[in-house]
Amino acid sequence: MSIEDLNLKENWSSTPASLGYVAKKIGKDPENSERDTALDDADLFDIFSQWVHETRGINLWPHQEEAILAILSGDHTIVNTPTGSGKSLIALGMHFMALAHGKRSYYTAPIKALVSEKFFELVSVFGAKNVGMITGDSQINPHALIICCTAEILANQALREGEKADVSCVAVDEFHFYADPHRGWAWQVPLITLPQTQFVLMSATLGDMSGICQSLEESTDRSVSIISSVQRPVPLSYEYVVDDLHSVISKHIQKGDAPIYVVHFAQEAAVETAQNLANLGVASSSQREAIKKALEGTRFTSYFGKTLKRMLLTGVGVHHAGMLPRYRRLVENLAQEGLLPVICGTDTLGVGINVPIHTVIFTALTKYDGFKQRRLRSREFHQIAGRAGRSGFDSEGLVIALAPEHEIENAKAIAKANGDPKKLKKIHRKKAPEGFVNWGEPTFLKLIESEPEILTPHMQITHSMILNEVAQGGDAWKRIRELIKHSQVNEQQQEALKQRAAEIFQTLMDTKIVEKWELDDGSMDYSLTIDMPDDLALDQPLSPFLIAALELLDPQSDTYALDVISVVEATLENPYPVLRVQQRRARDKVMLAMKDEGIEYDERMERLQDVTYPKPLEDLLLPAFIQYRTDVPWAADYELNCKSVVRDMVETASSFTSYVTSLSIARSEGTLLRYLSDAYRALDRTVPDVKKNDQLRAIIDWLAVVVRTVDSSLVDEWEAAAGLAQLSENDSDLDVQMLNAQAAPPAVDEILAHKSGLITLVRNALFTRVQLIDLDEPEQLGQLDSAWGMPVHEWEDALDDFYEDHEGLLTNNEARSSKFFMLDDSQEKTHHRWRVRQILCDLEGDYDWAIDGVVDLDATLDDGEVSFESYDVNVVEDLPVWQAR
Repeated sequence: MSIEDLNLKENWSSTPASLGYVAKKIGKDPENSERDTALDDADLFDIFSQWVHETRGINLWPHQEEAILAILSGDHTIVNTPTGSGKSLIALGMHFMALAHGKRSYYTAPIKALVSEKFFELVSVFGAKNVGMITGDSQINPHALIICCTAEILANQALREGEKADVSCVAVDEFHFYADPHRGWAWQVPLITLPQTQFVLMSATLGDMSGICQSLEESTDRSVSIISSVQRPVPLSYEYVVDDLHSVISKHIQKGDAPIYVVHFAQEAAVETAQNLANLGVASSSQREAIKKALEGTRFTSYFGKTLKRMLLTGVGVHHAGMLPRYRRLVENLAQEGLLPVICGTDTLGVGINVPIHTVIFTALTKYDGFKQRRLRSREFHQIAGRAGRSGFDSEGLVIALAPEHEIENAKAIAKANGDPKKLKKIHRKKAPEGFVNWGEPTFLKLIESEPEILTPHMQITHSMILNEVAQGGDAWKRIRELIKHSQVNEQQQEALKQRAAEIFQTLMDTKIVEKWELDDGSMDYSLTIDMPDDLALDQPLSPFLIAALELLDPQSDTYALDVISVVEATLENPYPVLRVQQRRARDKVMLAMKDEGIEYDERMERLQDVTYPKPLEDLLLPAFIQYRTDVPWAADYELNCKSVVRDMVETASSFTSYVTSLSIARSEGTLLRYLSDAYRALDRTVPDVKKNDQLRAIIDWLAVVVRTVDSSLVDEWEAAAGLAQLSENDSDLDVQMLNAQAAPPAVDEILAHKSGLITLVRNALFTRVQLIDLDEPEQLGQLDSAWGMPVHEWEDALDDFYEDHEGLLTNNEARSSKFFMLDDSQEKTHHRWRVRQILCDLEGDYDWAIDGVVDLDATLDDGEVSFESYDVNVVEDLPVWQAR
């Protein structure tokens, strides 16, 4: 077969996932060793180059050609090139070459979002049958020849399988995470334990790689090619500015230097700046009209969404990790269309986020790293600054650093004095605030000129790492010592790691989890006496404990469903923005009580340290977990975190929006939603069906409705990915349009498959109103119901009438029970509406008042909040007659 025989141009244009189609057509079939082609590596390079030209409309740059030729020659390849220099195409070339040879290739990234994004991209290029994804959340087509996964997934596989692992080559994205103190081990382990594997290490900020190169060459007996010193496709210029942010942005918008990304190191600061800039008028009238048109049909239903919409319409975007995913994607899409002159965000910009920008403005050159305020490191600076300049649009990118605020204020005062010696003498120069970490123009210049720091290794040894090694068989202790020896940490750290490893080995053998055998040749063999779960690297490693802990609960208890939720929540990662507010409120409540008791200040402060957020079942679960860790040693690497978020929402009958509002966490609503999504998956997938009663099933359905209606992308992406795993062989050439169709929101009737959850949503909304009636809060009730004819004054009249007849009402579990809630779903399918009634449980037991309404299901599902077509609060005899069904 020759290249001419392939009719490449015809295949490129007519075949979806064309690169995968051609790779399989010309390549070796791993299931048929007799099949081969006459095409050599030079032909493969030519084919890939033609594909790039025909489908992307570009030619490979010289450094891309050099990198792909190095990969073809079998070298490890380090791609240390600037942002925007086309590293993704190099990785694509690696996958193509491997697929054409019938070999298995991997792509790894630090975060699940990037893994998922790359998975769908590779499916569109190579076809669904050829690409799989493993992130901990999902295992889709895990035996495919191309695998997208997080770094930890590959690291654990490397420990379990070692040289036997079917891993031909790996493209490691964002390789600078190698130096991360907490996660760097996952980038280091495969380099040491997979000597048969070819690595392509990619980042824009690697620094001096000579040490890693030498180690790789020694451990794998394979040469290393370094692709670096590549001129930026778009060169950068730098400015240090002693002026306020508004003035700087106005000036550079007028000069045509937009889009501008304003970098902050706190989410709150980014939002505050965006709100201030929204009044500046950064967008032209034509841009505002284009934005308005682009936003047509977009739902801004959350509390923060309404704020975001107002800012976007002025041409100002916000981008940070606490936002809902759909809002972040919206900002990215608007930026890609060139509609947002200014985006305010955090330094998450530096982790592979696709936001095309011309100018980067640093509002500070220091950040709080979780322990202290410090100056930016060179790598951090270059990672962010490198985002400036759009390839194909800009001839130059611009990086600006603002002077500290006190320096700007002093400069303004000097300028106002206009050189007058008397006025200059009277100026009261502002000093840096207390605790300020000093920085200025010299700091900026030093960062510009400095190279990224040498990547410092941070190896660690854990129970799960050792158990993975033992599961591989053979002399696990020897391999662990080799791992430590080649980890490039200093001698003192190596000794500490060896001691830690020895302690873990001894514990495992003392508890009979690991057995040691001496073989006839004198070598040692270690084996497990228990089954090792394959999913130790999953995001919810305590799922086995969750299932075991359910046996401690009483299924006959009135709180059983809530207790199951608490067990699940204890195994999830902490949503810190929520917990911080819960703790602060708990402490405020206790502080008031102690003041009332007359407790002295010092004692109050001391007692307050013991007050934290609610932790249901902690006294039951913690002792059980301590015992569990004794029996299941890999659990010693994890902690149980009792908390109450989902349970709190259920107990307070909160909707997503009302919960966000009550805790004032609008800027972190994305964090809450991700937590609810994780809770839903654990409840739905991990809790056995036999452990679910009707109440729990209703809560699970309610969670599904909440997550889907607030931001369906989290559920849609999960379900779309699962759908791809089921594709038949004929679907292997799936194109991007079909991928998008997989992620389309389901129809109303399909969502009604979660009918019990939707009923819970409605009942919660009605009972929230019951609670507010009990508190006599017409203002809050009016805010909830003014859209359906019950503004504040109507509620005031209704409350006056109710309390004229009754002393009060109940809000206990009895009042919340189903016997006081009525539902007529006769028009559910024909008109997508329900008629509902919530009877008020007055203290006298008359039950003669009710909330009555017709629920618009379409609007409810769109908004994520209950929406009514008609609504009334009155004595039952004055409400429409309820037709019994």
